[in-house]
Amino acid sequence: MPHKAGFVNIIGNPNVGKSTLMNAFVGEKLSIITSKAQTTRHRILGIVNGDDFQVIFSDTPGIIKPAYELQESMMGFVKSAFEDADVLVYLVEVGEQALKDEDFFKKITHSRIPVLLLINKIDLSHQEQLETQVAFWTKKVPNAEVIPIAAREGFHVKEVFNRIIELLPESPPFYPKDQLTDKPERFFINETIREKILLHYKKEIPYAVEVDTDSFLEEDHIIRVRSVIMVERDTQKGIIIGHKGSALKRVGVEARKDLEQFFGKQIHLELYVKVNKNWRSNPNQLKRFGYNQ
Repeated sequence: MPHKAGFVNIIGNPNVGKSTLMNAFVGEKLSIITSKAQTTRHRILGIVNGDDFQVIFSDTPGIIKPAYELQESMMGFVKSAFEDADVLVYLVEVGEQALKDEDFFKKITHSRIPVLLLINKIDLSHQEQLETQVAFWTKKVPNAEVIPIAAREGFHVKEVFNRIIELLPESPPFYPKDQLTDKPERFFINETIREKILLHYKKEIPYAVEVDTDSFLEEDHIIRVRSVIMVERDTQKGIIIGHKGSALKRVGVEARKDLEQFFGKQIHLELYVKVNKNWRSNPNQLKRFGYNQ
């Protein structure tokens, strides 16, 4: 039996469910999920292997109009997703009618590779609305296969996965068959901590935060981790720490629980907060955090 392999890149507006969909495909929580826009900042690969296939899924940041250097870099990850895709998954949600960048939308409608347009969150709609949405997107993106799904509920996810395998080219695997992602352990520690900050802090605070794990020591039964939460101003540092350290402690406790489940080991997590002024607009700092490609 011939072996199939290829890159399946998921794009769409913020908060349409891209990370939820990739996690559903992979069967692991590789991308953090919150209700806030711009939760995903990097391009994250999730690899699914079978005897005769390897699917390399790519979760990308939600498409926005960039306002500063960090967002420019995030949209660079989206651009790269168009360049190496074997199958393009364009994810929309019920009621949505446009992509937030016309140039990206033109790339989709003029794509020469297979495009699957998935209408997500259909569990929140009714039959008449869904039929209208299917007709709308079929006309707007005539080169795409339009499939309704509910990623969080798992509805039609397996059918879409099977269709993706049908569309993949014949190829040997690109990665070792036991590899789950292209990201190192420290990346998932950083993202887990950042997820808790997105969940518990309001306004500008989560968007001014970056996390850097500067120590990762794995022993037989425990992993000892030291991570630094970067903010842009002293006032933000105070908010992150909270009264007598209570807010920071909550982040640490919740992140540790998730990390213990992810790694299957006890985690000792130390958290610190530092001010790194205007890091979102500093090319050198962005490169340090893995944003500038």
